[in-house]
Amino acid sequence: MENVRVRFAPSPTGGLHIGGVRTALFNYLFAKKYNGKFVLRIEDTDQARFVEGAEQYIKESLEWCGISPDEGPDQGGEFGPYRQSERKEIYKKYADKLVEEGKAYYAFDTPEELDAMRERLKEQRVVNPQYDTITRTTMKNSLTLSEEEVRRRIDNGDPYVIRIKIPKKEEVRLKDIVRGWVMVHTEVLDDKVLMKSDGMPTYHLANIVDDHLMKITHVIRGEEWLPSAPLHVLLYQFLGWENEMPEFAHLPLILKPDGNGKLSKRAADKAGFPIFPLNWNDPDAEETSQGFKELGFIPDALINFLAFLGWNPGTEQEIFSLDELVKEFSEERINKAGTKFDFDKAKWFNQQYIKSKDSDLFAEDLIQSFKDNYAIECSEEKAIQIIDLLKERVTFPNEFVENGLVLFKNPESFDEKVVRKKWNEEAATVLSLFSKTIESYQNISAEDAKNLFWETLETNGYKPGQYMQTLRLVLTGEGSGPDLMTIIEILGGEKTAHRINSSIDLLNSQS
Repeated sequence: MENVRVRFAPSPTGGLHIGGVRTALFNYLFAKKYNGKFVLRIEDTDQARFVEGAEQYIKESLEWCGISPDEGPDQGGEFGPYRQSERKEIYKKYADKLVEEGKAYYAFDTPEELDAMRERLKEQRVVNPQYDTITRTTMKNSLTLSEEEVRRRIDNGDPYVIRIKIPKKEEVRLKDIVRGWVMVHTEVLDDKVLMKSDGMPTYHLANIVDDHLMKITHVIRGEEWLPSAPLHVLLYQFLGWENEMPEFAHLPLILKPDGNGKLSKRAADKAGFPIFPLNWNDPDAEETSQGFKELGFIPDALINFLAFLGWNPGTEQEIFSLDELVKEFSEERINKAGTKFDFDKAKWFNQQYIKSKDSDLFAEDLIQSFKDNYAIECSEEKAIQIIDLLKERVTFPNEFVENGLVLFKNPESFDEKVVRKKWNEEAATVLSLFSKTIESYQNISAEDAKNLFWETLETNGYKPGQYMQTLRLVLTGEGSGPDLMTIIEILGGEKTAHRINSSIDLLNSQS
């Protein structure tokens, strides 16, 4: 496949939904698979819904995810500008051309007249009231008004829109990469607005013109755009670009975790997981929504997870780097059916990536977190030891701090079940023996600590295995956790002994 060009074309009307990131990812993977170009285009024609800061948020989100555009508002390129608001004059030319050729028309209907039309149709029990091949004959437009009246209204500055003139009784066909042939009868289509009264194009006209002028070869977008695809096919035909029309691929919906309906912010909030890649500060609602980044997701893990929302490699392999995803990606393996958003699976991916990363990558943040949150000074060496200890047990990097506190603070409470079952005078005696033995060791390895524990207890006639959990209890307050002897190695012999004695005193005072 040669000269592949795809685009991700979000509207800056709010935060970038995680579904949008999935769409951007699939476009990126497809482009890189075929050595093509991935274009970022900002579709900001809807000025009424424009949100300040949204474009920057979109760009920062893609950057954090590692989805880098080859062309875009910041990167430039030979087909710019890449903001639709900067291409306003381009669209009018094509809208006028459609009107001149009788494939579009001027409509002067007021909002009140449009509402009255819809109410009239509802009273007639029309299921889907719309401005179509039938209703347009009863409205105020250049199809029903005289040419002189149309010119007079335009010259007078009367507001108007330009609507596409949907042909009567035709069938529109397109072959979708994911869904195969899609056929729609024009009787169910409405005469969509192409140019608004403010002179800005709607999505339908702008994206067709831009895709053509930017030589886009494949349009990969969400399933929610499938109902608009027949209209877009008609526009390609009307503009004489039918032979240069891109191929379409409509991605499956991302569903709520229970599979009942499309994933939304409300559903995500209710289920307790993010819907945005980064924290999104909504200026309208004046609230901040937590992002995957701030929750503690590694971008590689999130991308790996998103790739599996609607695609699979056809093998048992689940962990893929971005380069591996590019290599394995195949449009033929994109699913038709919607896919559930399994947040537990997303967390599993994050766990796997934390395990695979070098511990020193997390050390600086851990050191800073100890200092900022608990006024604890932690050396880089100790931070790496803590990360190595906890790597297999955490889902998010911030858990290194929470679970690592035990290495700095003596336990003040103890697992009640273990206390009831295991704590007695003999346990206190046994652990005191070990305390006296290990206190002279400033530094001790995990292996040496284990050997010392075993030797101390066996020499004094005790079975070491019976007291391992009790040792953990006095050192951490818990009945289970990460490798116990590594904890002793990190604490050192002297601190281990001090902690054992302190816990024994506290436990005895509570019994």
